[in-house]
Order: sequence, then C-alpha cells, then structure tokens
Amino acid sequence: MHIPRSSARRWQIAGVAAVAVALTGVGLGVASAGETAAPTVTCPAVAGALGAVPARAQAEIDRNLTLLDTQIGEANKRLASSAGEGGPNFIQNAILGPLKDKRVATINRMATAIGRSAPRPNLDVQGLATCTLKRGGATAAPTAARTTAPAAPAAGSAPTVSCPAVTGLPSIPAQARDEVARNLELLDTQIAEANRRLATSAGEGGPNFIQNAILGPLEDKRVATLNRIETAIGRHAAKPEGLERFAPCGLNN
Repeated sequence: MHIPRSSARRWQIAGVAAVAVALTGVGLGVASAGETAAPTVTCPAVAGALGAVPARAQAEIDRNLTLLDTQIGEANKRLASSAGEGGPNFIQNAILGPLKDKRVATINRMATAIGRSAPRPNLDVQGLATCTLKRGGATAAPTAARTTAPAAPAAGSAPTVSCPAVTGLPSIPAQARDEVARNLELLDTQIAEANRRLATSAGEGGPNFIQNAILGPLEDKRVATLNRIETAIGRHAAKPEGLERFAPCGLNN
C-alpha cells in the first residue's frame, strides 16, 4: 500500500513528538528521583586508627570491622524505608543515635581485643562512633550525642551485673506493644550475656577490664535498646524521654 508523502511526513512528525514527550518524561522522573533521594550515612574510618593489630587479635578485629560496615548498611536501609517518617528529630533519635551506640560498643570490643595482647589503643571512641548524613554531596552534622558515665564496678570475685529496672513507662499504644516487649526482653538478654562474659573472663585484663570490656559495652547496648523503646512509643503517642537513665549498670559481688 502506497502512503502519500504528505501523510508519511505527518506520521514522522507525530512519532518524533511522541518520542520527545517520552524522553522529557524520563528526564523529569530522573530529576525528581534525584531531588527526593534518601540521605546516606557517612562514618569515620576506624581501621586506620587502630594502629598495629597483634596476630592473635586479627580475626576478632576483622569481624568487628565487618560489623561496622553491616551497621552502616542497616542504617542506610532504615533511612531509605523511613523517608518522611517521624518528626524533625526522627533520624537522630531512631537512626544516627542507635548507630552511634552500636559503633561505640564495636569499637570498644576492638580496643579490648588488641589490649589482650598489646597496649590498648587510646582511641577517640566518641569521635569515631559519630556518623553524619550525606545529602546530595553535602554532609549534615547530627545533634550532640548523649554522654553518660556508667556506675563504677565493685571489686570482688564472681560478680554479676546489676542494672536498674525500666520503670515509669507511659501507657504503651497497641501498635507498639510487640516492639516494646521485644526490646524489654533484649535488655534481659544483654544482662545475661554480660554475666556469662564476667564468669568466663575472671582474672582477665587489667584493673579497668570489666569497665572497658563488659560494663561499658553493656551500657552502649542498653542505650540503643532504650532509644528503640522511646521511638516505638513515639510513633503512636507522646515519646517518652530520658530512658537512657536506666542504661548504666554496676556489679553485685
């Protein structure tokens, strides 16, 4: 079938116009996606700050460095999946704060691992643990982080961990009850793990070993867990504040 040249020309123009519209739509989609892309976490490098790692500690150091990367990956997933969620402090309270607590515990474990076979490195743990957000190439600093001095450990043989009970919680919304219950159970699990560590490490390390290797990391874990409880309640009701006061633990002889 022969199509007149004028008709063919009209079809070509229409086709070019359709392609142009499609390409314009793609371009707009890309621009929109770039404008609304979730921020990502950026954290200080830890490996270079550790110094020489004894051979006996290398495997444990490698595991914990991998864990730091995993923690950042989890935080980035949380950022992507929670876009627009919560109030102005949501990212700090629900993502950056708990991430810092996890990193503090992990970095302390690395320092302790090195300290079993060589002088313990004097690390800026708070600085190395603090992460920021990168938005479109720019880095935004988080708000000031909590610092809490844990209770001093008591001397004695075969001690056990003594932690304050979490009391004074407000009425927990039905939507948050499962998450709050899981985290309250996790607090008990953390105490049990610390007690096992105390039992298996008797006589290990120097005078500050229990504080640096057990009570300090335990407090960091408890802070992260208590923050999750606050955030879970705060998604559906007034967010409780100050649960970190229950984080420091001491020792029973």
